[in-house]
Amino acid sequence: MEIALVNPEIPQNSGNIGRLCVATNSKLHFVGKLGFSISDKHLKRAGLDYWKSLDYQIWDSFDDFYTMNQDKNFYFATSKGEMIYTDVSFRFNDIIVFGSESKGFDDKILKPFPDNQKIKIPFKNVRCLNLSNSVSIILYEALRQLDFEF
Repeated sequence: MEIALVNPEIPQNSGNIGRLCVATNSKLHFVGKLGFSISDKHLKRAGLDYWKSLDYQIWDSFDDFYTMNQDKNFYFATSKGEMIYTDVSFRFNDIIVFGSESKGFDDKILKPFPDNQKIKIPFKNVRCLNLSNSVSIILYEALRQLDFEF
């Protein structure tokens, strides 16, 4: 599996997600403007000493990222999604894309994609869930469907 973070803002979230990606043998993509430096101490602390084992790539823009990966299947985790993440049939090498912590996705990113690629985690009483928790929830569902072959 592959995880993409578009314009992530909080280094601790990205560090936690990086550690999760190492644990699940998932590639991590940082896409667009980062709200921190890759050398940020908070990022490294959250990722612990696993950061050196992380398979990651940094992309300047979503357009560049998509152009180089358009042969893969994309799912966008968004509260604007109609489909619950458990209703997706994930495949190896799918890319699950997450927006920034405070803004989610810019509409120009989501608009070209069909509704069945926009997935959500059901919840109540809050505006959103923590980014690293959301990545964990959806990534582990995808891996469960794939019999945890990572």
